[in-house]
Amino acid sequence: MTLRAPDIAAFLSREPVAICAELLVVRGSSPREAGAFMLISPTAILGTIGGGALEYLVIDHARKVMREGLAPDTLDIPLGPEIGQCCGGRVEVGLFNITPAKAREIAARVEAEDASRPHVYVFGAGNVGQSLARALALLPVRAHVVDTRPDELMGLPDNVAAIATALPESVVRSAPEGSSYVILTHDHALDFLIAAEALKREDAPYVGMVGSRTKRARFHTWYSAEGGSEKAFQHLILPIGRQGLGDKRPEVIAALAVAEILVHIGSREAILHARRAEAKLGAAFGR
Repeated sequence: MTLRAPDIAAFLSREPVAICAELLVVRGSSPREAGAFMLISPTAILGTIGGGALEYLVIDHARKVMREGLAPDTLDIPLGPEIGQCCGGRVEVGLFNITPAKAREIAARVEAEDASRPHVYVFGAGNVGQSLARALALLPVRAHVVDTRPDELMGLPDNVAAIATALPESVVRSAPEGSSYVILTHDHALDFLIAAEALKREDAPYVGMVGSRTKRARFHTWYSAEGGSEKAFQHLILPIGRQGLGDKRPEVIAALAVAEILVHIGSREAILHARRAEAKLGAAFGR
């Protein structure tokens, strides 16, 4: 589950006594990265620092601290045979009482993380669009569903934005840099217009359209006639969820498409990270 500020606020309103457990240092292999945290109360938890024996150990210790009125401390935990895990690394886990100041700090941090998450725009709120919205709602992205029919946008998850517009292609033009686009409206002509606009966005990690090989061929013909380049066309994923081997159930298409989207987003972020590191190194050596 991707933590969001409303989730934390709701948890703390129900659980006035709680501890934040955070991975401060990670050495070697670990199920989560430094900075991962979870909230622990006497009867509930929110979030995860990796699960397994590590998490059970930390939960038990945090509840002992709360039960016995001890001062929160830092745990140095080997992720090996000593606790029944085989990651092989070592972590330091800090425990912090949830005071009003700590709650504000956590909320601000989560809000900042949420603001930096990549945007994914789903065009079309039909069966596949609704399934995609439910899948994306669980992930560390900012999801939007766009449709020309306002009634179709009812019932989306709370953290998925609904956009009703007569000109969905205009949403592509104003989308933040690095946004991804999934196109599956009720109208093939509209699909083509949105896709042509999305393929102009060289910053898009993913541009995908639901359909078949025949639809891909028809779009290619139309797109070329409209002056679209072959290089841009090759960026289009059509059909989406290519690993599906013909399974056309909306939930299956959505699951496979989400996997594709995350792979493309991750690949773009890795490339940008490498470029920033190279530029930083070049600046350090005066190049």
